[in-house]
Amino acid sequence: MPLGGLIRAGLALALAAGGARAEPAGPRVGEAVLEPVALAQLPGFAADDLGAALAAFRFACAQSPRPVPAETPPGSPSQDLGPACAAAPADPAGARAFFAAWFDAYRVTRPGREAPAERRAGFLTGYFEPELDGALKPSAAFPVPALARPDDLVSFEPGETRPGLDAALRAAQRLGDGFAPYPDRAAIEDGALGERARPLLYLRDAVDLLVLQVQGSGRVRLPDGRVVRLAYDGRNGRPYTSVARLIVSEGHLPLEGLTLARWTGWLRAHPETAQRLIRRNASYIFFRLEEPPPEAPGPLGGGGAPLTPGRSLAVDATLWRYGLPFWLEGSLPTPEGGSSPLARLVIAQDTGSAIVGPARGDLYLGTGPAAGIVAGLLRDPARFTVLLPRAEARMPEARP
Repeated sequence: MPLGGLIRAGLALALAAGGARAEPAGPRVGEAVLEPVALAQLPGFAADDLGAALAAFRFACAQSPRPVPAETPPGSPSQDLGPACAAAPADPAGARAFFAAWFDAYRVTRPGREAPAERRAGFLTGYFEPELDGALKPSAAFPVPALARPDDLVSFEPGETRPGLDAALRAAQRLGDGFAPYPDRAAIEDGALGERARPLLYLRDAVDLLVLQVQGSGRVRLPDGRVVRLAYDGRNGRPYTSVARLIVSEGHLPLEGLTLARWTGWLRAHPETAQRLIRRNASYIFFRLEEPPPEAPGPLGGGGAPLTPGRSLAVDATLWRYGLPFWLEGSLPTPEGGSSPLARLVIAQDTGSAIVGPARGDLYLGTGPAAGIVAGLLRDPARFTVLLPRAEARMPEARP
């Protein structure tokens, strides 16, 4: 379950307020106001490859339904995808008619008095699956363990908690007579798990482990040439702190031009400071080991479905249900440093502790260095339009 894009949390530029406007009216999800819009009016919708989005949607539908997110106010549109999933066609040629018949589109806007364009501005980042080197046994070259999920870790569904625990905690330690907060990163590194700390394999340094945990999964090449995947298998539930943001806030590197390669390179060049900053991130990710064939789909997201590069979106799972389609409008960086327009239908299939709010998303961009470059550059305003399911299909309009 990728926790991708977390390194960029909190790095967004504030949007300037516009002139006084009337408070927008309409159904709400969380703090968002949903403004109805026709699918045909979405810029670029007619040109998008909706067949690719349909394939990702069908992956999501194949999973067991997850609990409904936190209760929405009365009158809010339903997020029940059951009827739409049952009607989803296998043939990509039917994608456009399917989405038009089974979904209503709503622009996700912020309440307030800003101009309409500013109310509709959300924030989009990107994440990817890194490719790293590692070994199944520790050595001087590979000393840092990636740990399996401990058997006393209890994970919470969105909105779930336990009596006596801080509601902000997303997991807990099961005790004989109840639950307690799970040890934080520093405590785990200092041996708090004891025999429950079960290494799956070993990486070259703490920076590689941090990158793996930030992105949520990764492919690891072993000395014998085999490639295995470390897939997300839970976290300790502690709040996430972006190490990249700490580097910037302490004045070590400027925000401008901050890429994954630059901040990880800085950490490796300053190991003592790196250890201090990394341990300030209390969140800790555990993994399971997979041996996928080269043609295997992407890692599994929080919704249980394999992620599709460019079509899978991490969202705030306390507000949005896995499987919901979203229309994104913005720009997408290129590895060469330029950008191209982004107008694409994507599917909510993942989440992350820094993905908070109704108009906040993290786009999965694939595996390897090229995807990593784009993911590191993507931290831009974007417009979000959610496609909410209908209970019954809309009849096609009659032609004159």
